[in-house]
Amino acid sequence: MPRWKALPEELDPQVREFASQLRRLVDRSGLSLAAVADRTGYSKTSWERYLGGRLLAPKGAIVALAEVTGTNPIHLTTMWELAERAWSRAEMRHDLTMEQIRISQARAALGEFGPPPGGGGPQSPVPQRAEPLPTAPRPSGLGVPVADPGAGRRVPPQGPNRGPGGGDGRGTGGRRRLAMFVAGVVGALLVIAAAVLLTDLGGGSDDKAAPTPSPTPSTSAPSLPAGVKCARDSCNGQDPEVMGCGGAFAKTVASAKIGATLVQVRYSQTCQAAWARIQQAAPGDKVQINAGTTAGGSGTVDADKEAYTKMLAVDGPTSAKACATLVSGKKGCTVRQ
Repeated sequence: MPRWKALPEELDPQVREFASQLRRLVDRSGLSLAAVADRTGYSKTSWERYLGGRLLAPKGAIVALAEVTGTNPIHLTTMWELAERAWSRAEMRHDLTMEQIRISQARAALGEFGPPPGGGGPQSPVPQRAEPLPTAPRPSGLGVPVADPGAGRRVPPQGPNRGPGGGDGRGTGGRRRLAMFVAGVVGALLVIAAAVLLTDLGGGSDDKAAPTPSPTPSTSAPSLPAGVKCARDSCNGQDPEVMGCGGAFAKTVASAKIGATLVQVRYSQTCQAAWARIQQAAPGDKVQINAGTTAGGSGTVDADKEAYTKMLAVDGPTSAKACATLVSGKKGCTVRQ
């Protein structure tokens, strides 16, 4: 029976090559997955996901594996960067596909693709035909006769082919549009003049420059190391291995022995979060993380004889405590190291 299962068919070629390279390194080292987990600080379950192509290993895990197997970390990190870009592109394509599916479902639910009950489908509004503008009479002689609605008489001609006031021969309509245009220009000039005047008045009589406002302190989160995807509250309920908080970014700050079972509190200063881990346990044993009165998630041991919880944001390494309940009925909690 082969040691490794076939990688998923939908994997990007770059990610597939990277996962295959990791498998070769583990095979060449002669280490079991349990030994790799113990020496790198990443759980056996996580390494099964990394080597099975179900999850891209964080950079910290890759550096740790390079140290364990005696591989040049620079070359392995270069391959990881290429795989990480390919993985991000695949995630983006998946997100776009899911978004399109949700949009299609929403449109179908709103009945956009069918006529509404009791009537036909939406009709495009028919644009109303604009009334034609009155056409000025053709020039005759020396002037253009233009109707004057006020006096009911002809306006004297002002020159060859020209209307009153040097217009375009369209009568009061042309004068009205010209007046509106002039009024608009005058209004714009008044607004500009008022703005200039207010600016001069605001400068003060001593002509001193206005003080520059002090910059608002930035509230953006500090930049995180490569591979780390959360910090503090955004880590609540997240998998520490998936978010890159484990491995080189974590340490054991409290532990306890319950018979042969080891219970630990793992803390990441980078992520400002903690989680519980249980090892050398029996299937069905449970471990939980809490900080004061705040209870976090729990984990149940499976056939791997180990488990860990999701993360809980904490104030420091001494704030968290891990407690385990074994199937044998024994219970115990960690103490600070």
